Amino acid sequence: MEAVVERPTLQDQQVARESLPLFTKAIAQKEPEQGGIQIQANSLSITIPDKALHLLAVILSSMAQGKAISLIPSDSEISTQQAADMLNVSRPHVVKLLKAGMIPFKKVGSHRRILLEDLLIYANQQKETRQENLQFLTQQAQELNLGYE
Repeated sequence: MEAVVERPTLQDQQVARESLPLFTKAIAQKEPEQGGIQIQANSLSITIPDKALHLLAVILSSMAQGKAISLIPSDSEISTQQAADMLNVSRPHVVKLLKAGMIPFKKVGSHRRILLEDLLIYANQQKETRQENLQFLTQQAQELNLGYE
């Protein structure tokens, strides 16, 4: 698992902001079967899959905003602290979720390991539940004429 813990420098942010529009325009105009890009620094021509080019656009966008970036393969196992960081909750809360059976995990010695895929499934379920609850509250407020229109 690769992680860039430190935030991009101001210079990196500026370079990302300047290159992002040109990069997204270039990949939008590229023919799907082309797949190649030209690296100008040393004139090497390499082929990059379309999905990787789109991921690079996301990375540039995050850098332009000054965000740190983590890339994790989908079949990776992560620690409870990494899961907590991804969910923006505390590590003890993640442990409670694991003990309650909300997220599958396995123990390696005394450490709990969570498949990234399982964590993402849980996160998506939580997002859907929040959306449904918000929709219900919105509908209820309108039915009760609470001044929200």
